[in-house]
Amino acid sequence: MKEYVGMVGVQVAQVVLMIVSKSAIADGMSNYSFIFYSNALASLILLPPSLIFHRSPNRPPLSYMIICGFFIIGLLGFLAQVFGYSGISFSSATLATTLLNLIPGFTFILAILFGLEAVNSGKNTTHAKFIGTIVSIAGAIIVTLYKGPTLLSSPLKSENLKNLLVQPSNWVLGGIFLAIDAFFASMYIIAQALVLKKYPAVMIVMFSYCFVCTILSGLVSLIAEDDLSSFSLKPKKRLFSILYSGIFGSAFQVTVQAWCVRRRGPVFVAMFHPIGIVISTLIGVIMLGDGFYLGSLFGSIVVVVGFYTVMWGKAKEEKIVISSTLDYERAALLEGVVEEQTTSSSS
Repeated sequence: MKEYVGMVGVQVAQVVLMIVSKSAIADGMSNYSFIFYSNALASLILLPPSLIFHRSPNRPPLSYMIICGFFIIGLLGFLAQVFGYSGISFSSATLATTLLNLIPGFTFILAILFGLEAVNSGKNTTHAKFIGTIVSIAGAIIVTLYKGPTLLSSPLKSENLKNLLVQPSNWVLGGIFLAIDAFFASMYIIAQALVLKKYPAVMIVMFSYCFVCTILSGLVSLIAEDDLSSFSLKPKKRLFSILYSGIFGSAFQVTVQAWCVRRRGPVFVAMFHPIGIVISTLIGVIMLGDGFYLGSLFGSIVVVVGFYTVMWGKAKEEKIVISSTLDYERAALLEGVVEEQTTSSSS
């Protein structure tokens, strides 16, 4: 259950990060300065544990292809962050949480194309993964688009925080940017899985990712930014946003996600994104004074059903693989025993 708990924690951190980043960008920070500070802080946090957990004798050897892989992961992650924060600044954290539910579909297709996900049209496990992915995305859309009657009202009211979730400025452009963010995020997950298969040092890979993002955002800031005041960490709201983003939004989130990608694969990680809309709904009810609607309940149930359908398919596949491996090992062992007995009889 460690991977499940870790990915739920990642989704909670992701939803809060969207609210925090919306607050900082609305307060005058640019996307590039926010990305620069967040990843610079995350790099500083990840450097010591990457040296401690992956010491020289046990560290996998670096090669030119692995270094190129580090750069590709960093570039894809940087592009996803740029389009993501731009989309949030033009729309809202709610729309961002919703459109990130495109990630499971994109990741599933890319995983098939790159040979990271087994597909057999005649097997129930493949059908379960396809159907579950579609059902989860549909549930997230239901939560967003359909409210229905109020089931539970909250006495809490926090208009400033609520505006960060629902206030639109350019909904269409923001939606386009967030859809592009979902595609680059899917590419990032796939690239991460491919690199971790060759270089399974999670901490080093994630430190390299944050470091590349820091360099790229710093270079782009020098070219694109005319007003350096966007790099100021005053008022305190900006500083708090950077601290949260660096510690939980970058260091914690990307490391746990990479660890889960290595252990369970990219589709497992991507399938948790629809749960983000359920988490954002709970945060809205508990912290922001939103009502709990029939659409939220129904859509959340649909998301959970789709999620468990995919997880059932993947669990059955893992059992089949383990069973096939054990059968192969038994057959090889039996063959070795027979050969040994034949040799003894001949002698």
